[in-house]
Amino acid sequence: MTDSVLGEVRADVRLENIHKSFRGGRDKVLRGVNLEFPAGKLTYILGSSGAGKSVILKHVLGLLKPDRGSVWVAGKNISSMTPRELSQHRTVFGMLFQNSALFDDMTIFDNVAFPLREHTAMSETEIARKVKEALSHLGIVAGLDKLPSELSGGMRKRVGLARAIIREPKILLYDEPTTGLDPVTRTTVDELIETLKRELALTSIVISHDIPSALLLADQIAFLHQGEIVFWGKPEEFRVARHEAIQAFLSAEKRSVDAFRGVRWEQ
Repeated sequence: MTDSVLGEVRADVRLENIHKSFRGGRDKVLRGVNLEFPAGKLTYILGSSGAGKSVILKHVLGLLKPDRGSVWVAGKNISSMTPRELSQHRTVFGMLFQNSALFDDMTIFDNVAFPLREHTAMSETEIARKVKEALSHLGIVAGLDKLPSELSGGMRKRVGLARAIIREPKILLYDEPTTGLDPVTRTTVDELIETLKRELALTSIVISHDIPSALLLADQIAFLHQGEIVFWGKPEEFRVARHEAIQAFLSAEKRSVDAFRGVRWEQ
């Protein structure tokens, strides 16, 4: 397959006519999804809870195979790969999980070093250099002997992101990175995503329903509704999209902002 082209932009990930059902075909989740993720750009996939965003992410990772269609990642059709081939190909990915998924009994240093110790033959000297380099991208230069239980939510996200980039992936995946976070930590995570976007220029895919973050950070936004991509475009185009489901999302967000503006703060 030749590189997919969005104007003059190559796509590192492409979904072609993806159909996926569960429960013997009774639960149709994806209905012919076609979607491209431009190389070196940040794409948000938005949609309501249960819309199928995580199902798309699992197809990109090769954790699910489509009933019909194909998934192309870094020039290869992963839909037809064997489990061993998939395992080898997944080295192109780094991933930040929703809860950061750190090992509770490992220090910051050991959490970040874990993928290198498990999957490479690097010396400890080289591992130490790589770990410090990854952490420096996220603003961590001290306290590497701390355990996850000693860290704030924002710091755990930083460590999770450092581990995600430690093997220099081509594609970085975020699974609901701001869900359940307080406003201050959510802002911190947005800043981390922006930092990695600027410094590493990875192809980044964010699964979310966080509209403010998407409008602030995304190069492209895809909106999933009833198993179909009903919008794909730039944030400024998303703001004025006329699709009913998108307008409902934007209106709900506006109501939250308006309610906040109406609060009388004690002096």
